Amino acid sequence: MSLPTIAITMGDAAGIGPEIVMKALGVAQVRAWCNPLVIGDASRLRRAGEIVASSLEIQRLDDAGAADFSRGKVACIDLGLVPDDLPFGRVSAVAGEAAYRYIERAVRLVEQRVAQAICTAPLSKEALHAAGHRYPGHTELLAALTHTPEVSMMLVAPKLRVIHVTTHMGLLDAIERIDAALVERVIGRAHDTLVRAGIREPRMGVCGINPHAGENGLFGRGEEATKIEPAVARARARGWNVTGPLPADTLFFLAARGDYDIVVAMYHDQGHGPIKVLGLESGVNITVGLPVVRTSVDHGTAFDIAGKGLADERSLVEALRQAAELASR
Repeated sequence: MSLPTIAITMGDAAGIGPEIVMKALGVAQVRAWCNPLVIGDASRLRRAGEIVASSLEIQRLDDAGAADFSRGKVACIDLGLVPDDLPFGRVSAVAGEAAYRYIERAVRLVEQRVAQAICTAPLSKEALHAAGHRYPGHTELLAALTHTPEVSMMLVAPKLRVIHVTTHMGLLDAIERIDAALVERVIGRAHDTLVRAGIREPRMGVCGINPHAGENGLFGRGEEATKIEPAVARARARGWNVTGPLPADTLFFLAARGDYDIVVAMYHDQGHGPIKVLGLESGVNITVGLPVVRTSVDHGTAFDIAGKGLADERSLVEALRQAAELASR
């Protein structure tokens, strides 16, 4: 069986993306999982390779046809968008524009079936906006590029999986946005993704919005009864193993213990906090609902350490493993 080709976007060139790409592609197991094809700037990768003392040779490509995936080489489709003197650790519209173009090319490669999945290094939302691309992050940008009306963010750590009903919006806006139909759709995406990953009957726990999941109307304004309970009931009517709404603090403990295969979180920090406590170094972000497989690191650009060779590549290594596994399935 041939290995899947994974299109790896370099992320923000002023951040740690180039460094973690070079470090991750030096890990022997990665070559056993996939054929890594970097979309970025070859000169920036060479600079990052020098910073992290990598012996890998950069193969500059105009297209993927001549890519050499042998060990010791990094195949890079070179878009040539980043000047050599771009400083590390600073927000730059130039880097934001380049990060957008890397993603745009990666989507095209998957649509053309040149690659079977996308794995993204981190970008800077501020730099993206400075370049005129007004998206809250990768998730929404990829949805727009693939003309997908609705997607979900799933975070995976060694002991926990979380899928979000809402993500990049203020808490008051998130509560207003949540309704039973949306919760049901997110539960469905969680179920389908886990089945695809090999879990035949996923055990899914659904968080409440309020403390103690509202405690029968004692806290909040009845959000659990109107926004969550009908969705859980409809999901159970399909024969799915769904429980909720449950108090988030208890549910995350039970899920990390192994009682649930995934937690359905209602808003950004409800889901992100536990994931980052349990496994930031090896956490993975998966966009669920796209017509393409997409995974990503679960951390940001780390401008404070960019260009210093200190970045940890483990999250990207795990993101590549999961991209290859999902693409193969």
